Amino acid sequence: MRAYRGPNLRGISELEKRLLDKPDTIFAGTDEVGRGCLAGPVVAAAVIWDYGSHAAGIKDSKLLSKSKRRELFSYILSKARAVAVGWASPAEIDMINILQASQLAMARAVRGLDISPGILLVDGNRKVSGIDMEQITIVGGDRIVLCISAASIVAKVVRDNLMIYLDGIFPGYGFRGNMGYPTREHKEAIARLGPTNLHRKKFKGVKEFLSDEFSVGFLHDKSTVD
Repeated sequence: MRAYRGPNLRGISELEKRLLDKPDTIFAGTDEVGRGCLAGPVVAAAVIWDYGSHAAGIKDSKLLSKSKRRELFSYILSKARAVAVGWASPAEIDMINILQASQLAMARAVRGLDISPGILLVDGNRKVSGIDMEQITIVGGDRIVLCISAASIVAKVVRDNLMIYLDGIFPGYGFRGNMGYPTREHKEAIARLGPTNLHRKKFKGVKEFLSDEFSVGFLHDKSTVD
Protein backbone atom coordinates (compact mmCIF):
# COMPACT_ATOMS: atom_id res chain seq x y z
CA MET A 1 0.00 0.00 0.00
CA ARG A 2 1.45 3.36 -1.06
CA ALA A 3 0.94 6.65 0.78
CA TYR A 4 -0.72 9.37 -1.28
CA ARG A 5 1.62 12.32 -1.92
CA GLY A 6 -0.72 14.89 -3.47
CA PRO A 7 -1.88 15.30 -7.06
CA ASN A 8 0.20 15.62 -10.19
CA LEU A 9 -2.49 17.01 -12.48
CA ARG A 10 -0.79 16.37 -15.82
CA GLY A 11 -2.51 13.77 -18.00
CA ILE A 12 -5.62 13.22 -15.90
CA SER A 13 -9.28 13.82 -16.65
CA GLU A 14 -11.44 16.68 -15.37
CA LEU A 15 -13.52 14.13 -13.48
CA GLU A 16 -10.48 12.92 -11.59
CA LYS A 17 -9.41 16.49 -10.87
CA ARG A 18 -12.84 17.21 -9.37
CA LEU A 19 -12.65 14.09 -7.22
CA LEU A 20 -9.15 15.03 -6.06
CA ASP A 21 -10.59 18.31 -4.75
CA LYS A 22 -12.28 16.17 -2.10
CA PRO A 23 -9.25 15.11 -0.02
CA ASP A 24 -11.05 12.39 1.92
CA THR A 25 -12.40 10.68 -1.20
CA ILE A 26 -10.72 7.50 -2.41
CA PHE A 27 -11.75 6.34 -5.87
CA ALA A 28 -10.85 3.41 -8.08
CA GLY A 29 -11.15 2.72 -11.79
CA THR A 30 -12.19 -0.62 -13.23
CA ASP A 31 -12.25 -2.18 -16.68
CA GLU A 32 -12.41 -5.64 -18.23
CA VAL A 33 -10.97 -7.45 -21.24
CA GLY A 34 -11.92 -10.57 -23.17
CA ARG A 35 -15.64 -10.12 -23.76
CA GLY A 36 -15.37 -10.84 -27.47
CA CYS A 37 -13.25 -13.98 -27.16
CA LEU A 38 -14.29 -17.52 -27.97
CA ALA A 39 -12.02 -19.00 -25.32
CA GLY A 40 -10.64 -18.10 -21.92
CA PRO A 41 -11.97 -16.08 -19.02
CA VAL A 42 -13.08 -12.49 -18.97
CA VAL A 43 -10.57 -10.62 -16.81
CA ALA A 44 -11.05 -7.34 -14.96
CA ALA A 45 -8.79 -5.10 -12.96
CA ALA A 46 -9.37 -2.35 -10.42
CA VAL A 47 -6.79 0.36 -9.75
CA ILE A 48 -6.51 3.07 -7.12
CA TRP A 49 -3.94 5.36 -8.68
CA ASP A 50 -1.39 7.42 -6.76
CA TYR A 51 -2.07 10.81 -8.30
CA GLY A 52 1.25 12.05 -7.00
CA SER A 53 2.85 9.89 -9.70
CA HIS A 54 3.32 10.87 -13.32
CA ALA A 55 0.80 9.47 -15.83
CA ALA A 56 3.74 8.20 -17.94
CA GLY A 57 1.70 7.68 -21.10
CA ILE A 58 -0.92 5.46 -19.51
CA LYS A 59 -3.90 5.14 -21.86
CA ASP A 60 -6.37 2.62 -23.21
CA SER A 61 -4.57 -0.72 -23.56
CA LYS A 62 -5.96 -1.13 -27.10
CA LEU A 63 -3.94 1.91 -28.20
CA LEU A 64 -0.63 0.51 -26.94
CA SER A 65 1.85 -1.96 -28.37
CA LYS A 66 2.44 -5.23 -26.53
CA SER A 67 5.86 -4.07 -25.32
CA LYS A 68 4.51 -0.72 -24.12
CA ARG A 69 1.65 -2.43 -22.27
CA ARG A 70 4.12 -4.64 -20.44
CA GLU A 71 6.32 -1.68 -19.59
CA LEU A 72 3.36 0.27 -18.22
CA PHE A 73 2.05 -2.81 -16.40
CA SER A 74 5.21 -2.88 -14.29
CA TYR A 75 5.02 0.88 -13.79
CA ILE A 76 1.40 0.71 -12.65
CA LEU A 77 2.14 -2.06 -10.15
CA SER A 78 4.98 0.00 -8.70
CA LYS A 79 3.13 3.33 -8.54
CA ALA A 80 -0.53 2.55 -7.84
CA ARG A 81 -1.83 2.69 -4.30
CA ALA A 82 -3.74 -0.55 -4.86
CA VAL A 83 -4.30 -2.99 -7.73
CA ALA A 84 -6.46 -6.10 -7.88
CA VAL A 85 -7.60 -8.52 -10.59
CA GLY A 86 -10.75 -10.61 -10.87
CA TRP A 87 -12.10 -12.92 -13.53
CA ALA A 88 -14.99 -15.11 -14.54
CA SER A 89 -14.35 -18.52 -16.05
CA PRO A 90 -15.66 -19.86 -19.37
CA ALA A 91 -18.09 -22.04 -17.41
CA GLU A 92 -19.40 -18.99 -15.53
CA ILE A 93 -19.72 -17.09 -18.81
CA ASP A 94 -21.83 -19.91 -20.25
CA MET A 95 -23.92 -20.06 -17.10
CA ILE A 96 -24.76 -16.38 -16.60
CA ASN A 97 -23.89 -14.78 -20.01
CA ILE A 98 -20.92 -12.60 -20.94
CA LEU A 99 -22.41 -9.32 -19.70
CA GLN A 100 -23.09 -10.65 -16.23
CA ALA A 101 -19.75 -12.46 -16.18
CA SER A 102 -17.97 -9.20 -16.99
CA GLN A 103 -19.78 -7.57 -14.09
CA LEU A 104 -18.80 -10.46 -11.84
CA ALA A 105 -15.14 -10.14 -12.83
CA MET A 106 -15.15 -6.41 -12.09
CA ALA A 107 -16.88 -6.93 -8.75
CA ARG A 108 -14.26 -9.51 -7.79
CA ALA A 109 -11.47 -7.12 -8.75
CA VAL A 110 -12.92 -4.26 -6.70
CA ARG A 111 -13.45 -6.50 -3.67
CA GLY A 112 -9.83 -7.63 -3.94
CA LEU A 113 -8.39 -4.14 -3.43
CA ASP A 114 -6.29 -3.65 -0.30
CA ILE A 115 -7.83 -0.19 0.12
CA SER A 116 -11.61 0.26 0.11
CA PRO A 117 -12.63 3.03 -2.31
CA GLY A 118 -15.63 5.25 -1.72
CA ILE A 119 -16.30 5.83 -5.43
CA LEU A 120 -15.90 3.48 -8.37
CA LEU A 121 -15.29 4.79 -11.90
CA VAL A 122 -16.53 2.21 -14.40
CA ASP A 123 -15.73 2.00 -18.09
CA GLY A 124 -18.98 1.82 -20.08
CA ASN A 125 -22.59 2.64 -19.28
CA ARG A 126 -23.44 -0.02 -16.69
CA LYS A 127 -22.75 0.09 -12.99
CA VAL A 128 -21.18 -2.98 -11.41
CA SER A 129 -23.82 -5.04 -9.65
CA GLY A 130 -23.12 -6.29 -6.15
CA ILE A 131 -20.84 -3.36 -5.26
CA ASP A 132 -22.20 -1.15 -2.48
CA MET A 133 -20.59 2.22 -3.21
CA GLU A 134 -21.13 5.27 -5.36
CA GLN A 135 -20.41 4.49 -9.00
CA ILE A 136 -19.83 6.74 -11.99
CA THR A 137 -20.03 5.19 -15.44
CA ILE A 138 -18.01 6.71 -18.27
CA VAL A 139 -18.48 5.60 -21.87
CA GLY A 140 -14.99 5.45 -23.34
CA GLY A 141 -13.54 5.82 -19.88
CA ASP A 142 -10.56 3.64 -20.75
CA ARG A 143 -9.46 6.40 -23.14
CA ILE A 144 -9.95 9.44 -20.91
CA VAL A 145 -9.80 8.44 -17.23
CA LEU A 146 -6.32 7.59 -15.98
CA CYS A 147 -7.27 5.03 -13.33
CA ILE A 148 -9.57 3.22 -15.77
CA SER A 149 -6.83 3.24 -18.43
CA ALA A 150 -4.47 1.74 -15.87
CA ALA A 151 -7.03 -0.95 -15.07
CA SER A 152 -7.41 -1.75 -18.77
CA ILE A 153 -3.65 -2.28 -19.09
CA VAL A 154 -3.45 -4.52 -16.02
CA ALA A 155 -6.41 -6.63 -17.15
CA LYS A 156 -5.03 -7.00 -20.68
CA VAL A 157 -1.51 -8.02 -19.63
CA VAL A 158 -2.77 -10.47 -17.01
CA ARG A 159 -5.17 -12.09 -19.48
CA ASP A 160 -2.57 -12.26 -22.25
CA ASN A 161 -0.09 -13.92 -19.90
CA LEU A 162 -2.73 -16.45 -18.92
CA MET A 163 -3.60 -17.27 -22.53
CA ILE A 164 0.09 -17.71 -23.39
CA TYR A 165 0.37 -20.17 -20.51
CA LEU A 166 -2.79 -21.98 -21.61
CA ASP A 167 -1.41 -22.29 -25.15
CA GLY A 168 0.96 -24.93 -23.76
CA ILE A 169 -1.90 -26.86 -22.15
CA PHE A 170 -4.25 -26.62 -25.13
CA PRO A 171 -1.93 -26.69 -28.18
CA GLY A 172 -3.17 -26.30 -31.71
CA TYR A 173 -5.50 -23.33 -31.20
CA GLY A 174 -2.94 -20.55 -31.42
CA PHE A 175 -3.82 -18.99 -28.06
CA ARG A 176 -0.34 -17.47 -27.80
CA GLY A 177 -1.14 -15.33 -30.82
CA ASN A 178 -4.92 -14.91 -30.88
CA MET A 179 -5.50 -14.75 -27.10
CA GLY A 180 -8.79 -16.58 -27.61
CA TYR A 181 -10.27 -14.06 -30.06
CA PRO A 182 -12.13 -15.34 -33.13
CA THR A 183 -9.32 -15.13 -35.67
CA ARG A 184 -9.49 -17.23 -38.82
CA GLU A 185 -6.77 -19.53 -37.47
CA HIS A 186 -8.64 -20.02 -34.21
CA LYS A 187 -11.99 -20.74 -35.87
CA GLU A 188 -10.37 -23.24 -38.24
CA ALA A 189 -8.73 -24.99 -35.27
CA ILE A 190 -12.08 -25.30 -33.49
CA ALA A 191 -13.62 -26.81 -36.62
CA ARG A 192 -10.70 -29.21 -37.00
CA LEU A 193 -10.00 -30.19 -33.40
CA GLY A 194 -13.29 -29.42 -31.66
CA PRO A 195 -13.78 -27.16 -28.63
CA THR A 196 -11.86 -27.55 -25.36
CA ASN A 197 -13.03 -26.89 -21.84
CA LEU A 198 -11.44 -23.46 -22.26
CA HIS A 199 -13.96 -22.52 -24.95
CA ARG A 200 -17.24 -20.74 -24.31
CA LYS A 201 -19.63 -23.38 -25.50
CA LYS A 202 -22.64 -21.07 -25.92
CA PHE A 203 -20.80 -18.68 -28.25
CA LYS A 204 -21.34 -18.71 -31.99
CA GLY A 205 -18.26 -20.24 -33.54
CA VAL A 206 -18.01 -22.81 -30.75
CA LYS A 207 -21.48 -24.23 -30.15
CA GLU A 208 -21.73 -25.42 -33.76
CA PHE A 209 -18.88 -27.86 -33.12
CA LEU A 210 -19.97 -29.35 -29.81
CA SER A 211 -20.04 -33.12 -29.63
CA ASP A 212 -22.73 -35.18 -27.91
CA GLU A 213 -20.47 -35.37 -24.86
CA PHE A 214 -20.50 -31.57 -24.63
CA SER A 215 -24.28 -31.52 -24.96
CA VAL A 216 -24.65 -33.47 -21.72
CA GLY A 217 -22.12 -31.31 -19.91
CA PHE A 218 -18.93 -33.34 -20.34
CA LEU A 219 -15.93 -31.17 -21.24
CA HIS A 220 -13.15 -32.52 -23.42
CA ASP A 221 -9.53 -32.04 -22.48
CA LYS A 222 -7.65 -31.36 -25.70
CA SER A 223 -4.29 -31.06 -23.95
CA THR A 224 -3.03 -34.15 -25.74
CA VAL A 225 -3.70 -32.85 -29.25
CA ASP A 226 -0.55 -33.02 -31.41
